[in-house]
Amino acid sequence: MSVGPCIIISMTQSTTETLHALARTHLPADIAERWIGLLRPGLRLEKSVDTDAGPVIGQLGGLPKLPENEEWPAWEGHGPLSFIASLNCSMLPSAALDITLPTDGTLAFFFFDGQLDDGCAMVAPDEPDSWAGARVLYIPGDACVVERAAPEGIQPYPEVPLTARVETTAPYLWHPAVYQEFAPMPESHPLWDEDFQESLWDHFEGTTHRVGGHANPVQDDVESEVAHGALGNPPWNDPRIKEQALHWVPLTQFDTDDDADMMWGDCGTLYWLIRPEDLAEHRFDRAMFTWQCS
Repeated sequence: MSVGPCIIISMTQSTTETLHALARTHLPADIAERWIGLLRPGLRLEKSVDTDAGPVIGQLGGLPKLPENEEWPAWEGHGPLSFIASLNCSMLPSAALDITLPTDGTLAFFFFDGQLDDGCAMVAPDEPDSWAGARVLYIPGDACVVERAAPEGIQPYPEVPLTARVETTAPYLWHPAVYQEFAPMPESHPLWDEDFQESLWDHFEGTTHRVGGHANPVQDDVESEVAHGALGNPPWNDPRIKEQALHWVPLTQFDTDDDADMMWGDCGTLYWLIRPEDLAEHRFDRAMFTWQCS
């Protein structure tokens, strides 16, 4: 029974049609179609507030379920990380995405959020010694798991159940993929039209937890931040950064969220990115982390 594609079309129709109309309203026809070609499907994670919201696919906060032999992630010399979220891969409508997620098991996300040191130690892609401060664990579906209490000194975030719906996402206008498609981009380029930019910002305003798709950056493109760190922090004008950035895709982003009592800096967002080849091999230990705030 071919139900899946019909559901996906229904779920993506509003965001797809809105973004197509937005581009065709504000951009010349040829530019609009090329920009539309850069759109990517993503999963918007929404808080489950009623029984009609769809199946629960994961949670923000609460306590993780881990294999008995799995140590709670820690950053050596600093202490244990805080549990941020988990996603049930078998429940995610990931067939709609253009990245290949596991079809079973759980992804669990941990971050050194400053509870133990009042925010002194920072996790950043350009500081390799800090990379242990953000972790993604993949727990296979056949693993025997138990709920773990948080380590001493770590106050768990309130648990918020999540549902997922497919949405169409647009690239940040300064994303390397945009420059690759439209370069050169003089100041008069149609993508810099203020009405077009404001319409995009209005479309994506609000809390955004997401799997796959394009990231919704608070400041600048997160792909270049991660690429810069992965390359060993060359000068920012090194052309390898933009090239390397094209090899990283967003895995997840978790926004500031009042219900989960999560505040990342000044209304910021946590981002995990991964290379498609590492994702295909379930090498989540190679995922890279960055975060931004306003």
